[in-house]
Amino acid sequence: MNDVTNTPYEALEVGQKATFSKTVQEADVQLFAAVSGDRNPVHLDADFAAGTLFKERIAHGMYSGALISAAIACELPGPGTIYLGQQLSFSRPVKLGDTLRVELEILEKQPKNRVRIATRVFNQNDEQVVDGEAQVLAPRKQETFQLAELPPISIG
Repeated sequence: MNDVTNTPYEALEVGQKATFSKTVQEADVQLFAAVSGDRNPVHLDADFAAGTLFKERIAHGMYSGALISAAIACELPGPGTIYLGQQLSFSRPVKLGDTLRVELEILEKQPKNRVRIATRVFNQNDEQVVDGEAQVLAPRKQETFQLAELPPISIG
């Protein structure tokens, strides 16, 4: 298990940053489709996707949103953070095999432990694929958590 210490509201500083990275795998796209119910053929059917402006299959846009959620939950502010809202703009497609880097930046501390966070996602070529902003409720106190290991999952 991984130990992660959160950053409580009082310790957060405007300009503070954190990152989270993940490479998009075939299994990620298949599992995201299964969990979300989004079976758009541009994500799952190579022949269909070849006839689109993308010319190949792409990951679901909200997959990038899910990585932002993971970054907020596991990096900054970390475990115990409550999501209140998220605005997203998608600027480039995410392709299978892309390595995505979520960059978080604290923009503003608001009353009642509310925090505005810039949420930007870049691919391995430093091209921005998502721009956004989250509003969260930061944890009140610093705690260390053991994050559960994810179970092995096979697609078949």
